[in-house]
Amino acid sequence: MAQRDVKEAFISNLNGTSLEEVALGSFLTPVCLISRGLLLILYHQSKGTPPLPVPLMSHMLLDFCVLILPLVLSCTVLSDVLHLIILALALCSCCLLCYIRHASGHGAKRHPQNTVGTFLQSHVESDQVPFVTLFRVFVNVKTAISILAVDFTIFPRRYAKTEIYGTGVMDFGVGAYVFANALVCPEARGKNISGSRVNHVLKQLLSVWPLIALGVGRLVSVKMTGYHEHVSEYGVHWNFFFTLAIVRVVASMILAVFPANQSWVVALILSGLYQFALEASELKAFLVHNSDREKGFLHANKEGVFSVVGYVAIYLAGVRVGLYVMQPRSQVRDWFKAIFSLLMGSLVLYVALWLCQTLVEPVSRRLANSSFCLWSVAQSLFFMSCLGIADIVLLFSKKASDCHFVPSSWSLYKKQSDPDKASNLKRVERERFCLVQAVSRNQLLFFLLANLMTGLTNSIVDTLSCSSSVSVCVLLSYMFTNSFVIYVLHVSGTTIKFW
Repeated sequence: MAQRDVKEAFISNLNGTSLEEVALGSFLTPVCLISRGLLLILYHQSKGTPPLPVPLMSHMLLDFCVLILPLVLSCTVLSDVLHLIILALALCSCCLLCYIRHASGHGAKRHPQNTVGTFLQSHVESDQVPFVTLFRVFVNVKTAISILAVDFTIFPRRYAKTEIYGTGVMDFGVGAYVFANALVCPEARGKNISGSRVNHVLKQLLSVWPLIALGVGRLVSVKMTGYHEHVSEYGVHWNFFFTLAIVRVVASMILAVFPANQSWVVALILSGLYQFALEASELKAFLVHNSDREKGFLHANKEGVFSVVGYVAIYLAGVRVGLYVMQPRSQVRDWFKAIFSLLMGSLVLYVALWLCQTLVEPVSRRLANSSFCLWSVAQSLFFMSCLGIADIVLLFSKKASDCHFVPSSWSLYKKQSDPDKASNLKRVERERFCLVQAVSRNQLLFFLLANLMTGLTNSIVDTLSCSSSVSVCVLLSYMFTNSFVIYVLHVSGTTIKFW
């Protein structure tokens, strides 16, 4: 069997993992963020200077070791003890937090109940929502890790994309990526549509040309190099770049007709009608069993074409969530309530998912059915809620220590003569050497770079014959290269725009 066929077989016919294991992974990033923030607070509290002489590399290395390294290890050598790793990091964070509060002398001055009450009434900078940025960045980072790691034997097969039905970690990554894009789209940010709605749609149509170009580039490169591909994932000629482009344009057309605050209703109707079509017609049989791809474009790319409907529903749901989280809130109490609402929304959707899987059919990324839509949104809300709670914990830590050098997190609002200018200058200084902000600044470029590096690595390394140690080293080198390139661009103030 040719090497290409061996690799294609290695990533095919998989069944995924449990909903609980996917949900468990949502805790790792938040505890890593808390640990990183507490380490920064502890060091600056005691020394007041960066841990290494060269700030450029010191912050880069700290972020990579505390934020990226655990994610790589969690989907390779430590995947079977992930719960223990999360518990250990959480315990260490609790110890650090207690030490910081004690060292600051706040524990002896105030009663705990008064301290919490004062904290909840504190005001935060209302022009940023850190956990939305964190969600988008880490969906991107986890996607970058997975698209290469899946080709190594050290990557658990249960995490990879499923063939027809199932809930793999990478299946969620696809839905979460669409959801993340929707959170910050113009409609979700409440931007007024200038000019006619037709002009707005045309503008969105023109804005997706980079995605179309990337999709065409990937298609041509895969066919010319004979790179292995999972045809039943999207089709012979289709890929995820095309899906992202079509989803954005179709969603913009829908939102030009329906108000953005009702997009969740449209998402439910669209998903329901699509599920009805799957059940009441031969569409499901066509998508699952029909293997004749020589009859034309539709037959060759049936998975990619029809799954767009489900992804549009996920995108529309993300627009409504974006509208909610982008609402101005000033007090910590208000944000705490908002995060709790997201958590409750996730719980309700998980109940709906259980009913849908019981009465209709299991989750299928390939079909992008109603169960997949419900799961993608429910798990996204749960992950966002965990990141939001981590933000609250970090804010409490900064207030307790009076040390605010923690980038990509909330800051307490303080009255100043020129508050907007002063707070912006402080934020720029905090986030100048932040890897999270570096990825956030050039997210599409990071995604493109990860795809290019994945192809390059596969052409150089025989991923299936690598030992566990070599596999981890290759993955860490790959992620360090991606991170370093995007970090240098951020430090130099460079934003790569494709349009």
